[in-house]
Amino acid sequence: MSDPERFENVSVLCKANVFFDGKVVSHTIFLPDGSRKTLGLIYPGSYVFDTKAAETMAISAGACRVKVRGQSAFTVYQAGSAFKVPANSAFEIAVEEGVAQYICSFE
Repeated sequence: MSDPERFENVSVLCKANVFFDGKVVSHTIFLPDGSRKTLGLIYPGSYVFDTKAAETMAISAGACRVKVRGQSAFTVYQAGSAFKVPANSAFEIAVEEGVAQYICSFE
């Protein structure tokens, strides 16, 4: 999987999405076709997120472990890989060291 290094002609919401006392932070962008993505950072720790829309989380730097609701074990994702989360579900994401960066696409 190849993640873009930049997005052209986007609109950006200036206010950050801040979760878990600043340990997960993202910004929302809107592409010319109207689709929405978030670009973010995840600092070391373990966090649980609920989903409303289906999501694809592409890891663009670093690494993390993820367990989507209904799965019995964590899967490791490195930079260049991605995982999907169904709508109306949840996932646990853990970063052991460093900072994981991601691009979240909403379906």
